[in-house]
Amino acid sequence: MFKVFKIILIFFSVIQLSAQELNCTITVNADKIPGSNKQIFKTLENSLNEFVNQKRWTKFSYKLQERINCNLTLTILEQTGSEFRGHIQIQSSRPVYNTSYLTPVFNFKDDNFSFQYTEFEPLQFNQNSFESNLVSIVTFYSYIMLGMDADTFMLNGGATYFTMAQNVLVQAQQSGYAGWNQNDGSKTRFTLIDNIISPTYSMFKSVMYQYHRNGLDILSTETKNSKENIGETISMLKSIYDSRPNAFLLRIFMDSKSDEIVNIFSEGPKYDTYKLKENLMKISPINAAKWSEIK
Repeated sequence: MFKVFKIILIFFSVIQLSAQELNCTITVNADKIPGSNKQIFKTLENSLNEFVNQKRWTKFSYKLQERINCNLTLTILEQTGSEFRGHIQIQSSRPVYNTSYLTPVFNFKDDNFSFQYTEFEPLQFNQNSFESNLVSIVTFYSYIMLGMDADTFMLNGGATYFTMAQNVLVQAQQSGYAGWNQNDGSKTRFTLIDNIISPTYSMFKSVMYQYHRNGLDILSTETKNSKENIGETISMLKSIYDSRPNAFLLRIFMDSKSDEIVNIFSEGPKYDTYKLKENLMKISPINAAKWSEIK
């Protein structure tokens, strides 16, 4: 009887493990905060890892190998009582078909990062009200990562998750914290989700899908076609640039993909890179030194 009960427990544990969507490593860096008592930051780190990795973010069950690999790095620069300020770096990746390579999908540093936290307080999210800026920010980016990942596998696959992220933003807009409103600047959570769901940038969804499914996922077997398809996605990004040269999504894409693009077009079958480099120089001149490495 005990053996049967133990097997049942193991069975349900496996189901629970396979149900979660995110495989996230969360790090809290408080090196800039003076004092010897750093236990609160370790407690926060453990609580965040538990919150993100054990929460069911979708109605779908993910196998262990399907979980989205991601990292959240919280850098605390100031502390006043229970109020903390700093920045948060968000990174996610997904595997490329038929390889062991993980391609970066989302890479963003949010400088509008402040929150209140008391050690051992529970981290809970309520989709109908704002309760914690820390939890709202982490939840917002969890949905963004889920949406971005889904967009790489199916055209507009992330729409549901982006709607959830937008709902988090709406609930947080009256909180008084920076980053949730239009007047908070041009590189904020508001701008990010506004661009993602705007029909103006609908072509970006096609870029995400074609770059990954018709580009990277066939790179190991159809290298020439892969390069041509990826080159076409860069042309699509150039079209976005022509109509919206300051589009936030262009920066988001290049922050994630610039090194990868250089690597793709620096080896393998020859590809006429003149137009490619011209487009890249227009879209992201800040990466000019990298683009010059493409031969």
